[in-house]
Amino acid sequence: MTHLTYLQAIFIGALQGVTELFPVSSLGHSVLIPALIGGSWADNLSMTATASPYLAFLVAVHVATAIALVIFFRHDWVRIIIGLVTSIRDRRISTTYQRLAWLLIIATIPVGIAGIALDHLVRTTLGRPVPAATFLIINGVVLLAVERLRGRRDSTVARPVPVGSRAHGGGLGQVYAASGYMGASTTTSAHDGTSKSPIDSDERLARLGWIEGTAIGAAQILALLPGISRSGSTIVAGLIRGLTHEDAARFAFLLATPAIAGAGVFKLPELAGPTGHGILGQVLAGSLVAGVGAYLSLRFLTRYFQTRTLTPFAVYCMVGGIASLVWLIAT
Repeated sequence: MTHLTYLQAIFIGALQGVTELFPVSSLGHSVLIPALIGGSWADNLSMTATASPYLAFLVAVHVATAIALVIFFRHDWVRIIIGLVTSIRDRRISTTYQRLAWLLIIATIPVGIAGIALDHLVRTTLGRPVPAATFLIINGVVLLAVERLRGRRDSTVARPVPVGSRAHGGGLGQVYAASGYMGASTTTSAHDGTSKSPIDSDERLARLGWIEGTAIGAAQILALLPGISRSGSTIVAGLIRGLTHEDAARFAFLLATPAIAGAGVFKLPELAGPTGHGILGQVLAGSLVAGVGAYLSLRFLTRYFQTRTLTPFAVYCMVGGIASLVWLIAT
């Protein structure tokens, strides 16, 4: 059986915590980096090795990321949970947070089913370095293509009227405005000049149709492929739908929480058996580092997407994927 050292656990925990919420694929990095380092790293940190605890370890540090998401968006999750409880109690869906709560639940179902169905395929075939490098390149190409298409569309479409204006028609095609876990609703975003209150953002997200929200949530299925980013997939789906970068990122982060938590419920019991023998300390160390890294990433990204795009991440993925692929093939 392979084992994880504390150095490996802490390094991968930090890597996963930072890259999980950036649109660059934490799973792809967790497969590629050990392979590129080689030696015991490639042996110990392999998802496809017989009796390897690595996939269960990665799920554990993902759960730490989910905890960081809950802490960061704690006020939002309190409102969402209250909305769900009151919706069940009153047997109706009438408020913003009642609708948003059910939207998050329904949008998480597709990735939950796919995760169970594709677990063996990811573990035995796709979780290898060459496929991961290939998918990382594809991830970058998609991010860049959507940004280019969005830029062309925005250059030919009139600027949307800010939410709250008398002239705003409230159409679902104009769900625009900033988000992020930021301050008072009187402030504005430099990205589009609209209010950046988290409550305002949640109101815009709650206007998504059930099919639209589910489609955005289903984009997380692509992240089961190492190299395809969970947040990147959902942000891209949101941008295609017409959301701003801020609202799309916010919805992606909210969607990630139940999806990651569900994967933890499914996979973490493995660590209580033979798979986790001798590595529980490493799991705790890696999870702690991952949680801190994820929290700091959230602080950065909720500000970043107020004014910037996916393009730098697209370039990084393409360059990193191509370089990794060349190295792996050459060696």
